[in-house]
Formats: sequence, C-alpha cells, structure tokens
Amino acid sequence: MGPTVASNRSVIEVEGIAQLIALLQRRGYQVAGPTLRDGAIACEIINKLEDLPAGWTDEQAPGHYRVKKRNDGALFGYSVGPQSWKKFLHPPELQLVELRRDGASLKILHNHSVFPHFAFLGVRPCELAAIAVQDRVFQGGRFTDPHYDGRRGQVFIVAVQCTQAGPSCFCASMGTGPRAREGFDVALTEIIDSDHHLFVAEAGTKAGAEVLKELHAVPATPVLCQQAEESIRHASVQTRQMDTAGIRDLLYENFDHPEWDNVATRCLSCANCTMVCPTCFCTTMEDVSEVTGEHAGRWRRWDSCFTQSFSYIHGGSVRTSSKSRFRQWMTHKLASWIDQFGTSGCVGCGRCITWCPVGIEITEEVHAIRGGGVNAAPISKGDNIHELA
Repeated sequence: MGPTVASNRSVIEVEGIAQLIALLQRRGYQVAGPTLRDGAIACEIINKLEDLPAGWTDEQAPGHYRVKKRNDGALFGYSVGPQSWKKFLHPPELQLVELRRDGASLKILHNHSVFPHFAFLGVRPCELAAIAVQDRVFQGGRFTDPHYDGRRGQVFIVAVQCTQAGPSCFCASMGTGPRAREGFDVALTEIIDSDHHLFVAEAGTKAGAEVLKELHAVPATPVLCQQAEESIRHASVQTRQMDTAGIRDLLYENFDHPEWDNVATRCLSCANCTMVCPTCFCTTMEDVSEVTGEHAGRWRRWDSCFTQSFSYIHGGSVRTSSKSRFRQWMTHKLASWIDQFGTSGCVGCGRCITWCPVGIEITEEVHAIRGGGVNAAPISKGDNIHELA
C-alpha cells in the first residue's frame, strides 16, 4: 500500500493543468503532450489545455485501435497511443552533416544545432521505463550519442500514473507500472468521480517541487492520497502478462523452436512493431544530394530489423526470411538486450500487439516457446498459438 500522508502530495484542479502548461512555456519549454489527431491519441507539441484529449479514450486489441468518447471529461483517460516520447529524443530523421559548394571550395557543416527544451506532459510509467532504457543505450555505454544526450538533458517530465489498464498492457508483469516511482519531475494521478475532478501531484525532483510551489498547489488530504493509490492499484489488474523467469536462457536455448516457423506464416515483416516500440533504436544512414551538385547531406533515419536490407553486408542480406527477422527482433528484445544493456528491451506497453496488422502477440509467443521449449513437448507448426493461452 502506498503512502497516505498528505505532507508530500498536492492537489491541482483541472484549471491548474492549464496553468502548468503556461508555466512550463514561460520557463522556455516546448510542451509536448497527448492530443487527438487523425483518429488516434498522438504525442505532439501542445499550447493549451484544450489541446489535450479531454473525454476521449482508446479501444485496443491485437491488430485493433480505435478512439471513442468517454462519459466524463478525463484528460488522461486512455492507455498509450501509437507514438512514444522517443520521437522527440531520438527523432525519426536527423541531418547529421550538410555539405555546400561555395565557389571552388566545399563547406562541411556539422549539425551542431541548439537542442530544444521539451516538457513532456502525460508520460506513463512504462514510458518512463522506456526512456530509462534508451538512456542506457545512448548515454550509458562507452559512446554517447550527442544528439540524444543534448535533447535528453533539457527535458522536464510530468508523468501520469495509470488508473486503468488497456487490453494490450502487461507492464505489471514487467515491473514497469502501473505506478511511476522515479524518473519524473512531477507525477499526477487523475481522480474523477461524482464529487470532483482533480489531480494528486507529487514532486520527484527539486525542479518539480519548485513548479508545484509556483502553481500554489494545496496539500492533499489523506483521503485523496488513499483514493489515488487505490486507483493505481486498480490498473495493476491486467489481462496479459509475460513470464520473464529465465527468459534470456529460454530464448537462447530455443533458436530452432518450431514456433518460429509458426509465427513466420503470419508475420508480414511490415516493421510496425519496431516503429511503435518506445525502446527500439535501429537506424540507417542515407546520403542525399541535389542534382545541381551544390548541396548534399547525410541523414540518419529510423530503420527496422524487419527489413531485409537492414542485415545487408557485402554479398547480400544475412536474414532473408520472416522467420529469421522475427526471431532476431524478439530474441534481441527479451534476451541479448539484457547482455548488452543489463535490462530487458520490453517495458510492457503493448504497442507491438495493438499495431501488428495480424495481431501477433509477443506475450503469446513467449508462452508458446515456454510451453514447448527445451525439456518440454514440442509444438507442431499447425498449432494455433491462441489456444495455448
């Protein structure tokens, strides 16, 4: 049970969220938050309270996503949309070098741009965990990505605790939610009932405490704190889970498991799962030039291990089949990622399940391999994965 004392918690009314946005803007931040766009709840730059998806929620299932109206005015009454905060910290495309002809000489201009100051409003606990994973990838090793590092160092994070779990969520079994305990400046828990619509706020950093003080947030009562904790516990009841016990060795020991053939008959190698994943970081480099020969540039763009060209080396691609590419993705995500970065590459957000056109479920694939893995009865190609749940 979480803390119920009010000394370290504050209350913000709905109007206080508008004041929070304005305050962060005055401090020089571009505020990014959820907004309704093109039939989905997307992460975009927002300017005012009205930009938030008030009264909207999402309906998710394997291969299915819809937004629909709620019967209340909740600002954060949804799970996660197709976009993550990765788009701001590790942009889909980035110009690294620019070359311009200046008479008889050639100027090489490196991209040393001024990094934007972002304030993220509405970061879920699983997404905080995803940001921490990418911190280890881009900042925690021998080499640091200067573009990620420059953007990451400027971010102010307002997290939102989960009070409802989506059908695709399995963060509870991954230990990444539904409650955020670190990695935020301010965390909000939305409480909406017949009596009130407000937010219980807690500061995670000195900067967060200063913001709450400037908002003149009043102390929360023990009753409100208890109500907030109960709401978060409600979201820990999830229909999906992943058994992570020994998962690294499980996948290493089942390289030739027949389930890889089974999933290959369904996988389209469309790369949707990697594009929506908040931790995937694969990129490719492209050199482009104008036909006049006056200007050229080198761009870094998101790529995916599901594309055949991604594993290309001189003479051809290493992974030519859907089977080999899916196996590479899932084994890296859940096994070799642990060897590289000391943690799983999956945070249980469920995006890969929702946005897979054919509804492949990573939790079900782990279950199938565990059920018919080493020292267990094998699974035949014709078995229906969904019957194993």
